[in-house]
Amino acid sequence: MKADKSNYHAYNNNLRKFANSNRHKATKAEACIWKYILRAKKMKGYGFKRQRPVLNYIADFMCQELKLIIEIDGSSHDSPEAFEKDQLRQKKLEQAGFTVIRFTNSDVLTQMDSVRKAIAATISHIENEH
Repeated sequence: MKADKSNYHAYNNNLRKFANSNRHKATKAEACIWKYILRAKKMKGYGFKRQRPVLNYIADFMCQELKLIIEIDGSSHDSPEAFEKDQLRQKKLEQAGFTVIRFTNSDVLTQMDSVRKAIAATISHIENEH
């Protein structure tokens, strides 16, 4: 399935309650990137949604206009099994038309400016493709 306006960017209503619950349980890294980089169209004027149900997943942050998903990976993503699961998830999201970028909790908490620059560079790349 390709994500677009006609299918609400692959919105999955069945995951809505779980996504809402996750929104209230944000990690420190998620709260920081939201507050300092993504909230209120701070990132180049683009709007992002937190904990967005898409396909069979919940994206940490998603900009519908750019079809950009930002994932923040904590220590639960360190195992080989989790890595494989993340790779499959990313592949499916990319097949649906999304660009997916990932950062670790540590990246967000200790290198906020680098994270901001990486997101801005990804947005510029997407803008230039259109």
